[in-house]
Amino acid sequence: MASYARTGHRLLFWSGLCFCGMTLNNLILILDKLVFPRIDLLTLRLVTALISVALLLYGLIYEKE
Repeated sequence: MASYARTGHRLLFWSGLCFCGMTLNNLILILDKLVFPRIDLLTLRLVTALISVALLLYGLIYEKE
């Protein structure tokens, strides 16, 4: 996201959002497997991954340089 602020390239914005979502997905994975092993957070992990990839896909398809 800092690179987007410096350069203004929109694809950096969308890829930054995607990686933030994937980071959130990994944090939920840690919570799912280590902190709350008896609670199934698979649906929440899949939703965050889907949203992250959808953001990047939107940026790749609809943003023009």
